[in-house]
Amino acid sequence: MQPTGPVAPELERRFGEALAGAAAVAGLSPSSHNCQPWGLARLVSEGAREAAAALLGRECGRDEEYLVLALDRRRELVALPAHAVEMRVSCGAYWRTLSRGLAAQGWTASRMEVSGNGAALPVRGWPPEWSPLCVAALRYGEGSGERLEDLRALARDRRTRRGPYGTEPLAAGLLDALQTARPVAQPQSDAVVVQHLTSRDQREAFAAFCAQRAGRDFSHRRAWRETHSYLRWSPAHAGAEGDGFTLPQLFGPLSPARHLAKRVLLHPRVLLPLCRLGYHHRLAGGLAATVRTGTPALVAMGFTAARPRTADALAGGARLADYWLTATEAGLALHPVSVVVQHEDLRRELQSLLGLEGRTFFVSRLGRPVDSAAPTARRPDATAHLTL
Repeated sequence: MQPTGPVAPELERRFGEALAGAAAVAGLSPSSHNCQPWGLARLVSEGAREAAAALLGRECGRDEEYLVLALDRRRELVALPAHAVEMRVSCGAYWRTLSRGLAAQGWTASRMEVSGNGAALPVRGWPPEWSPLCVAALRYGEGSGERLEDLRALARDRRTRRGPYGTEPLAAGLLDALQTARPVAQPQSDAVVVQHLTSRDQREAFAAFCAQRAGRDFSHRRAWRETHSYLRWSPAHAGAEGDGFTLPQLFGPLSPARHLAKRVLLHPRVLLPLCRLGYHHRLAGGLAATVRTGTPALVAMGFTAARPRTADALAGGARLADYWLTATEAGLALHPVSVVVQHEDLRRELQSLLGLEGRTFFVSRLGRPVDSAAPTARRPDATAHLTL
């Protein structure tokens, strides 16, 4: 039996410093609509530590620190059924980046348990809006070999680039490295399959599919109202809200006149009636044109489970985080095309059209960007954690 009681003060201080550094990096993780739906709690009180140890099925160890990953329901997207998995994938990307940051400083999980029932943690002060996703016990030991400074630089450089990419083909060796990307000393789940689509026929088929189907993103009343709530009209507006994305981040550089026109036309009271006249097809055609003229490759990720559970979604987020950071290191960028997997009929149709394996949850353009992009805003508590 392990000794119980509080962590030694020096070890507790060391973990606090490591957690602050890792959380600052993890807070830069990608999320749908840049909604940043994660919550993180460090359990330090005797009652909280014992509750975590009970969930992990063992005695509370003096040499262990306890963390809980949660979904903050105040920040989750809810307009579509697919958003439930999407939010957990976003939390999984955050958790993986946090874990890499901690492992770089010598802290790795000795025990971990995924929680899928959403019940509040029996800990004093636990936020009622938080649904626990994962509980982990961590111990200090040999580091992963990755440098926190390098991880931080990659996380800062990572961008969603929606503009054109260079048209030169991506080397097969580079794509192979991305397909198997994993950091040192971090296990990779077999819950996710990754595919690259590089042939002209595949890219043309995807472009045609976007032209015909991607307008759903604009014409779906509830989904577009939710998306519109994350549009920010200036960098100052984005900074004040701490989330979402500006119009240039969606459409590239805009003149003042075009910016005003986009702002008016994208308002739900204007756009939704226009969609009845077919305007959503015009917007989808713009995406299709970008795919045709500025996309050397596509990447698709799918769950191997037909009905993914919370553990699968977190594994999907972990794989996505590793992939995107590796792509960033190679000078590549991604542009997720979420609409094609957020509606069940579109997902099934796309998988049949392109022969995608697994249950697809992520499809993105992949290439070398030809222009720069500003970083997305971050809410003040995106890099913080609760201490309970």
